[in-house]
Amino acid sequence: MLRLSKLTDYAVLVLARMGEPGPQPALQTAPGLAGRTGLPEPTVAKVLKILAQSGLVEGLRGAKGGYRLVKPLPDIRLSEVVVAFDGPIALTACVEGGDGSCSAEAGCPVRGRWDPVNAAIRNALAGITIADLAGPEATPRPFIPDPELSLAAE
Repeated sequence: MLRLSKLTDYAVLVLARMGEPGPQPALQTAPGLAGRTGLPEPTVAKVLKILAQSGLVEGLRGAKGGYRLVKPLPDIRLSEVVVAFDGPIALTACVEGGDGSCSAEAGCPVRGRWDPVNAAIRNALAGITIADLAGPEATPRPFIPDPELSLAAE
């Protein structure tokens, strides 16, 4: 089963709260976001740190410091969040450069043939934004492959 980490799930929740419509403070703090998300403050702080390292939020230090979104939620792709927390998006490790860790790698008849599957998953996750997930109701959208994320990018 393909499953994202809890931190990835929490990151989507934190980003959704940060981008909620209505009056928001210019900078949002880990304690404030913890209160609004129901997550423990240390978890929110960890999520914000990783989001800042990945360039999805900006952290400002100081007594009046906090975090703010670098771009609006409709411009943050789910794939960016997944990569920030879970690493490269792929179903199998053998296509991620073939590091020789698989004993069957040399004679594997399907080696390299997972690439289209991995590209389809990356395209699907890149086609969903945090705004899509944070909206009032989930509305199914047709899948449209992103030509920028084609197999040539592999």
